[in-house]
Amino acid sequence: MINLLFGLVGGVGLFLLGMSLLADGLKSFAGDALRRALLRFTGRPVKAFASGALATALVQSSSATTVTVIGFVSAGLLTFPQAVGVVLGASLGTTSTGWLVSVLGLKVNVGFYALPLVGIGAFLKLLAPGQWKSFGLALAGFGLIFIGIQTLQSGMEGFSGIFRFPEFTLAGFIGDAVFVLFGLALTVVLQSSSAAVATTLTALHTGSIHFEQAALLVIGAAIGTTVTGALAAIGASVSTRRTALAHVLFNLATGLIAVGLLPLFLGGIRWGQEFLGLEPGAVSLAAFHTSFIALGVLLFLPFVDRFSRWIERLLPEKGPTLTRHLDPTVLNVPPVALEATRRVLSDTAGQMFQILHARLMDRPVDASGTRRLELQHALNQTQEFFSRIPPGAEGQPLSQARVAQVHAIEHMMRLQSRLQPPPFLRQKAEHDHLHQNVTLLREILELGMSGLQGYATGDWLKRMEKSSIELSELQQKGRPTVLLQTAGGSRSPAAALDTLDAMRWLDRAGYHIWRICNYLGGEGLPEPTLVEGQSHPEE
Repeated sequence: MINLLFGLVGGVGLFLLGMSLLADGLKSFAGDALRRALLRFTGRPVKAFASGALATALVQSSSATTVTVIGFVSAGLLTFPQAVGVVLGASLGTTSTGWLVSVLGLKVNVGFYALPLVGIGAFLKLLAPGQWKSFGLALAGFGLIFIGIQTLQSGMEGFSGIFRFPEFTLAGFIGDAVFVLFGLALTVVLQSSSAAVATTLTALHTGSIHFEQAALLVIGAAIGTTVTGALAAIGASVSTRRTALAHVLFNLATGLIAVGLLPLFLGGIRWGQEFLGLEPGAVSLAAFHTSFIALGVLLFLPFVDRFSRWIERLLPEKGPTLTRHLDPTVLNVPPVALEATRRVLSDTAGQMFQILHARLMDRPVDASGTRRLELQHALNQTQEFFSRIPPGAEGQPLSQARVAQVHAIEHMMRLQSRLQPPPFLRQKAEHDHLHQNVTLLREILELGMSGLQGYATGDWLKRMEKSSIELSELQQKGRPTVLLQTAGGSRSPAAALDTLDAMRWLDRAGYHIWRICNYLGGEGLPEPTLVEGQSHPEE
């Protein structure tokens, strides 16, 4: 009994450790590439499903895919319907583990041949440069998976002699429910549906259970894999809870359908064995696992948009709209966290531009000052969130993105204090007198609003820069003129000071708007070098 327990526990432990090392190593080795590919190939729900299935099959972890998707949704990189498509794909992609175990792990003594992989992977982890350390970690994890399967198989060989599950009979729904619940509990205890499925495949291969019992255990594992996500969603953001709920509802519905149609599935497996050459045992069980998940996908995928809207109504967004992307769960993924802050800053800047544009057009806006307070609150929250993002290596793209956002925040804080034009500028006579200056600022604002929303043409930042420079030149040329008019008596000193103040306000506002858009919507170019005799907008 002790040898049996040690073998089972050790085999499961090695398998779990291997899966963890494989997922962590691959995420680190090709994490950014996987993230970019996931975003690039995630459009309509069908494409999102395909990318989710492929990503999960590569990293051998539906949890890793789901966590990444939650981060993307929280940061605003993916819509919720796209996230649901990826979750469906992850559920199907995780069935690849069963094929890996049944086709390779149980047929050949792969554990023996996997030992060199563990050794090579360990040496790479210790000695290799850069990202090859992560590749070594993944390689060692891949080898440990098969060593774990071999250890588990050895432990299972004595299992059937002690526990005679094939003789266990409990007819009807109650009997099915017992094995489904056992599979669910096994998944919760192991915190991995892949480990539960691998254990079930090994038990079937050694004759410890018969096929129908194994099928019910696999169904339970499919349902149980949602428990971890559901527990993690308690107290989490709305995006996390929505994604977890979609995962739970899909797997629960698919599991119930599989139980209800189990006789049909078993008949289909027997037909496949007889006419298609499907191997009995573990391979047939892997085929059953893929089949009932695929049936669930076929039933859900055409209605992803409706399903998503229903969940969104069930769990509506609460709290400030501007800061909805600042989800603490993405802080451990700096690229996603920085994209979240960039989007919040872009939305906040767009709101500032709208207020300024409306005031320049003499339209009533934010008379109570509520929107200004909301913008200030959003800016403060973003700065606090931004400060919690782990720093990256200096000179790397992430470091450059951080610097660009720091510049953007600085310019937004300066613009925040200038959301109210000078009273003198709101007088119609003087408004007309500074018509060219005001027109240029309106153009800068309109380009900024459309550019940050992705609607402007490709040269929008260059056009903003050109208008900002023209606005600065107008201020430089207009200043001596106003002073000469004052000296000549055609303009009172008070009116001259008000005019100069209005010109300076227009110039500074245009400059800050351009720089904000450059850092949030462009390449984060450095501050322009001032030529001799040119004043900085803050001087």
